[in-house]
Amino acid sequence: MLKKLFSHTAIYGLAPQLTKLASFLALPIITKDLTPQDYGVSGVITAYATAISVFASLGLRLVLVNSFFKSPNHYKWLWRQVYGFLTIWNVVYALILSALIYAIMPAEAMDNRWLIVGLNVLPLVFFGQTQTICSTYYQINQKPMQIALRSVIFGLLTIALNIYFISVLKMGYMGWFWSTFIVGILTNISFYYPLNFILKITPILNYKWRLIRQSLKVSLPTVPHNYSGYLLGSSDKAIMDLLHIDTSRIGTYNVATLVSTPANQFAAASTIAVGPLLNTYYKKAQDHKARNLIFLWQGAFIIGTFVFCIWLKELFMLLIQNESLQGSFHLAIIMVMAFNYRPMYAGANAKLLYTEKTKILWRVSFIAGISNVIMNLVAIPIWGFEAAAYTTYISYMYMGYSGFYFKVFKEVNPVKYYPEIWLAITIAATVLAYGIVNFDFISKAIITISLLVVSMILLAKNKKWYNEI
Repeated sequence: MLKKLFSHTAIYGLAPQLTKLASFLALPIITKDLTPQDYGVSGVITAYATAISVFASLGLRLVLVNSFFKSPNHYKWLWRQVYGFLTIWNVVYALILSALIYAIMPAEAMDNRWLIVGLNVLPLVFFGQTQTICSTYYQINQKPMQIALRSVIFGLLTIALNIYFISVLKMGYMGWFWSTFIVGILTNISFYYPLNFILKITPILNYKWRLIRQSLKVSLPTVPHNYSGYLLGSSDKAIMDLLHIDTSRIGTYNVATLVSTPANQFAAASTIAVGPLLNTYYKKAQDHKARNLIFLWQGAFIIGTFVFCIWLKELFMLLIQNESLQGSFHLAIIMVMAFNYRPMYAGANAKLLYTEKTKILWRVSFIAGISNVIMNLVAIPIWGFEAAAYTTYISYMYMGYSGFYFKVFKEVNPVKYYPEIWLAITIAATVLAYGIVNFDFISKAIITISLLVVSMILLAKNKKWYNEI
């Protein structure tokens, strides 16, 4: 099982990282043709669009996953019903998204407002949640290559299109929107054929309302929970816009966010890989193995993000060929280390999702998101736009560890996770990374090599423990 974890995490994680590496290598090319205003326009529009993206699927992915594990012989019929419902719902959702993007359009982009609206909503109108449903099938059937190959192919295509539109055609922020639209259409086409013709999961448009209502009773309580992803990850730029922070400053903050993206992507990739393994353990009542898997994941993630962060200063100097954008590497450290919430967060919430105790989830994630919004509204006017990175970090730590203290989790969980210890380790690693990033090259190289050697020694001494996973 452990080999499967590492192989699937490598596939899910390495594929986007290969394209992200190529994206990094492209930064010196495209940043010469971009301004802080370009980053600001893109950041603001993306932030508002993401604000309602959670409503695209209404949380019904949870119903798809649970039906696969609990009704393995009949799940496709339910999936087709949900597919049909979401196909119709996404037309309505696209209209709502269009109105929102039009209403919040930054002044710098008003000449292209209708084109930007169309590029954002047309993939939804044509394909709905085809990509979500098909990728869910591949994930829970543990076929990561189907997702990884698409990630590599379309990720590299995105980079090539960004270079073409931004650096060749000099389209500025519009280059991102055109690239996203083209790749979005092609990605959905690549999922549409296998879903509808090979797997025979076609949408039933005359779906049964009773089944959909029952599904929504389970899924809708997860919407506030899923909405936290926006409130924590993208709302900061929307709040800056509402507080009339200069677009160029939003663009500077957005650069730090983009550079921290690999950590977030790898966290998401490892979550995708870990999810089916955790459900398998829960199904067999092997909670101690699930806990040990979380511990291994958490330790590896803290070490990986720490090493990445202490080299961010050099990475910014190398990749960001724009002096006005290079000084935000300290913000990126806080953002990257914040993503260490993910393994322990999964440790608490995967069990709640499997047992369908979804009504409690909003008290973890949604409260974290709302707290982030409130702290940003207070902190940004006082300490400036940089404060958003620190409020996000605090909110992620709450979301990662608060779930362990709720009564409902204690009722379904038979093992100890020691959240206080892991939280202390995460905070200590963040403080150290923030200081070490300014050390000289030799000192950081010694720290990096020493840390990796110690990690390998610990793994070797505890081989029996992790082999049981």
